[in-house]
Amino acid sequence: MGCNSDIDEKYMSLAMELAEKGCGKVEPNPMVGAVLVKNGEIIGKGYHRVFGGHHAEIHAINEAGVNCKGATLYVSMEPCAHYGKTAPCADAIIKAGIIKVVASVIDPNPITSGKGMQKLKEGGVEIRTGVMELQAKRLNAPFFKLMQKGLPYVTVKWAMSIDGKIATHTGDSRWITSEESREYVHKIRGQMDGIMVGINTVLRDDPLLTCRIKGGRNPKRILVDSNASLPLNSRLLSTIHESEIIVAVNKNAQQKQVEKLEKLGCKIIQTNGINDRVDLHELFKRLGKMNLTNILVEGGSRIITSVIEERLADKLIVFIAPIIIGGEFSKSPVLGEGINKICEASGISEITVKRISNDIVIEGILNPGEAIVNG
Repeated sequence: MGCNSDIDEKYMSLAMELAEKGCGKVEPNPMVGAVLVKNGEIIGKGYHRVFGGHHAEIHAINEAGVNCKGATLYVSMEPCAHYGKTAPCADAIIKAGIIKVVASVIDPNPITSGKGMQKLKEGGVEIRTGVMELQAKRLNAPFFKLMQKGLPYVTVKWAMSIDGKIATHTGDSRWITSEESREYVHKIRGQMDGIMVGINTVLRDDPLLTCRIKGGRNPKRILVDSNASLPLNSRLLSTIHESEIIVAVNKNAQQKQVEKLEKLGCKIIQTNGINDRVDLHELFKRLGKMNLTNILVEGGSRIITSVIEERLADKLIVFIAPIIIGGEFSKSPVLGEGINKICEASGISEITVKRISNDIVIEGILNPGEAIVNG
């Protein structure tokens, strides 16, 4: 039994490696990889390459051809059983003569959850689930969160000096980290459905918030702008043809300003926040209904603080540069009142540390007790 388990994990690991190739291209669908094995040899491989395109199982079946008959399929998520952008994968598996399907995890989408495996079983296919299930849930944590909670997966990113400052006392922040680190940020942007900043960041930096890497996609640009005060001559608005701009405003924002932004092509989301602020819980719920799976929050301090304090963030990426800024009034990434005792601090788990040029990059999962993979 142990030997069979090792073999299953070997091929499932490969399926997950293949699945990751779809990152940034298949959302809001999950990343899925598939491996077909017969007589101890791989006869077909595939992964979901682009939203609306063939699923991983179909690519693997097409590669294997007539050799599928009598084979075992390893797939990182339950094959679908419904008609969507494509025909059901479960039907294609049965038709191909595959005799066994090993799936890592059941699809959390209520449209198909459990139905794919049931259809396979009814079609005479031997099934097994739960192989590397935790890894599969981590791989598609954003998809699981969207399906189970109706909320996008939120990654918070900031760059700071070694003494914990994101800008000088004058507000200057260009550039704290290296060019190589900034290229890595663009790679991350290209994997996101949306990138979010506050109005103060736009007023200070006039950013583009696009992905400037060849082959990368531009995320939707989300601006938290309570009073609809986005300058009409901003670089965001001058590039609205490159990527959609979503402006979140308070219900009390001046209607004339809102109408001007709408005429320029912005999508407006009005929320019922108190004290003329944007209700972030309501905003993220609305973004989830728009099928935004991944959102990167890049700043500034006010938005970062609110997202963390309101426990809306799932992941943290921090770039630490080997410079010292100093200054009592220099800006820190997380503000607010803070905690009274160290034991009250937010926990971070699954930490990875790497070096890019002279910078250190720390990534980790926030609020691990609430992690979707444990739910």
